[in-house]
Amino acid sequence: MTGQDLRALLLSKWGYSFDVQLRRTPTKIFIQIMWRYLEQASFPMAEEAYLAHLDEVAQYLEAWGMSDRVVQYITDTRERPRLGKAVSIPVDMAGRASEWMID
Repeated sequence: MTGQDLRALLLSKWGYSFDVQLRRTPTKIFIQIMWRYLEQASFPMAEEAYLAHLDEVAQYLEAWGMSDRVVQYITDTRERPRLGKAVSIPVDMAGRASEWMID
């Protein structure tokens, strides 16, 4: 998966290039589809920075072996990112979370 693939998935599902963030709690990692999107005038990133950010997120998903699961989750979910409410996808690290939890 590449950043372009991730953007195409978001566009096909919701019609917008939503912001995607990695969030970490003390014991879990989540992929969050945020309510902000590239097509908003107030979006804080230029398109090039947005695509670079999605490439970075996609690289993590590939390294974790989670790309297919994230695609399936986004395809199947009825949730929609909305103001103040992100779509959260838990990342199952299968006991490897400690490898990625370094501060």
